[in-house]
Amino acid sequence: ASSKSRWLTPTVTLRRPNTMKNRQACKSYLNTRFKISMLNSFEFLTCIAIEETKQERAAIEEKIINEEYKIWKKNSPFLYDLVITHALVWPTLTCQWFKDIERPEGKDYTVQRLLIGTHTSDNDQNYVEIANIQLPKNDTNIDPRKYDEEKGEVGGFGGASESRIKVVQRINHDGEVNRARYMPQNQDIIATKTVAGDVYIFDRTKHPLKPVADGICHPELKLRGHTKEGYGLSWSPFKDGHILDASEDTTICHWDITGYTKETRTMEPFRVYRGHEAFVEDVAWHTLEKHIFASVGDDQKLLIWDTRADKADKPAHSVIAHQSEVNTVSWNPMNEHILVTGAGDKTLNLWDLRNLKIKLHTLVHHQGEVLQVEWSPHDETILASAGGDRRVNIWDLSRIGSEQTAEDADEGPPELLFMHGGHTNKISDFSWNPHIPWVIASTAEDNIIQVWQPAANIYSIDDREVPPEELED
Repeated sequence: ASSKSRWLTPTVTLRRPNTMKNRQACKSYLNTRFKISMLNSFEFLTCIAIEETKQERAAIEEKIINEEYKIWKKNSPFLYDLVITHALVWPTLTCQWFKDIERPEGKDYTVQRLLIGTHTSDNDQNYVEIANIQLPKNDTNIDPRKYDEEKGEVGGFGGASESRIKVVQRINHDGEVNRARYMPQNQDIIATKTVAGDVYIFDRTKHPLKPVADGICHPELKLRGHTKEGYGLSWSPFKDGHILDASEDTTICHWDITGYTKETRTMEPFRVYRGHEAFVEDVAWHTLEKHIFASVGDDQKLLIWDTRADKADKPAHSVIAHQSEVNTVSWNPMNEHILVTGAGDKTLNLWDLRNLKIKLHTLVHHQGEVLQVEWSPHDETILASAGGDRRVNIWDLSRIGSEQTAEDADEGPPELLFMHGGHTNKISDFSWNPHIPWVIASTAEDNIIQVWQPAANIYSIDDREVPPEELED
């Protein structure tokens, strides 16, 4: 096995038992599941299966997923330096590491915070949530080959009796939290995307740690402007209070909340951008240019906008970025010219802002639509992507074009550095840790949060192989 171990994506072959005992049973079964081909009306029927029932397909898929997860769990001590798994009461559609870090005296771990939200059933209360997460200090002597079956953890540290992930604040929210992001200039100010289309602004310091029992949501400010919901949400890294959001109503709204007063509980956008012809899936401020932002949508387009332009209906650049809906966009935080898009066609495309007529490169390996992409804050050539295939892939662009053996080529392109296979449902969001390189928090629709770090030998030493006898089938 190479450093990109094939054990992350095992192939499981399942045989469906033959339930056709006789011709009469076959005819009965055909009424709902098969198409009949009459090769000879006097001799026999040939049954050609054209589709499984939903129940059968779901059962087969569930069995495959369970088998994949078992193999991943057995081999995770060889593939990770750290894995922490935590089951939430309700799934979260969003996650983001806060920038602060606490180092408790006398403890062998640090404490960091994660911003999440709930996606409950219709009758249950939703919340914006903040969780504390314990992570081992750099000098902690952890054993990556230790797997705690009960906790679902790789890497023992800090006293096994203590919970690694704990929700410490809940704030009442109207409906599920589609996306939550804090303002870079003040982490206490949190914006959320609601199912009604509004953006809520909370000052977490003005809310108790435990939610008010009446369940009423009291944001400090409601940002109006959309008629439908969405997911894209982006704070300006340069201007305090400037925030963009994207919507199914095909528009992008831009607010400046610095004009907020206690008497004004709602605010209209000071500018609405209209350039997309379908659902605007994502929006992102440029990380190095304060007037530039990008948007992508179901019209297959990547649009580049300049806030200094006179018109809000004419982007600076427009390009057909993919052959299907474009779900996500991210700017390289260390290179002002480079950005990446991910789409329903299962691919990621790299772009150079100086020449958008030609894409730089296409990253191919996801088996489902790409839903999220984010550059590493620590390395210019590293990015991660997540999708409907239950995988978070880490890519190293410096390896594009590297020579491969035939065996390695079967596992993926040279730039595919690592595949995280610990989730059993679609990935909803993920976030790079701002303090510890290679640590990622990822969330899935099955209520699971995982905090994980690939084994150092995977990203530090090229072509180092794990002995086959150490891997488990």
